[in-house]
Amino acid sequence: MKQSMRAKRMARHHKRNQGKSKLSLVSLMDIFTILVFFLMLNASDVQVLQSSDRVTLPESSADSPAKETLLLMVTKDQVLLQGKPLSQTQALLDNESTAVNALKAELDYHSNRKVDLSEEEKQAQSITIMGDASTPYAVLKQIMQACAAQGYTNIALAVENKQDNGSALTASAGGMK
Repeated sequence: MKQSMRAKRMARHHKRNQGKSKLSLVSLMDIFTILVFFLMLNASDVQVLQSSDRVTLPESSADSPAKETLLLMVTKDQVLLQGKPLSQTQALLDNESTAVNALKAELDYHSNRKVDLSEEEKQAQSITIMGDASTPYAVLKQIMQACAAQGYTNIALAVENKQDNGSALTASAGGMK
């Protein structure tokens, strides 16, 4: 069967471009690089504290985000500093001195681990207290007094943010001096 001139030209064109097809990844790599930088810069906007099923935080409309500090968690049963159990919550409620002394000793240990702090920074160290909403105020008061006695005078209380429907945890900015 005889081919027309147009069919011959198309066949030559297809043969010419058959081995040259390449995928250019340069622009795709540029897009992914920009995407990675965008995600890295915007990932630090929301500070989320480690959450526990044992702690139900009170709700608040705090504006300031939580900072990276020591985390003291007060559950219905235990008091934990950085995940390490220190005492029972009931022992603090009963005003047992051993529970307060264990907390003070652990706070002292953490403050002595930081050797590069000046004397002024040691006097105003920061701590975040994540207390259950049903925790009695007397327990929180004892904990805050123990923290202040050990030099942790910048105390923040972790709360659940109402505006985000509970999606992020923030801390109040109030300090105790």
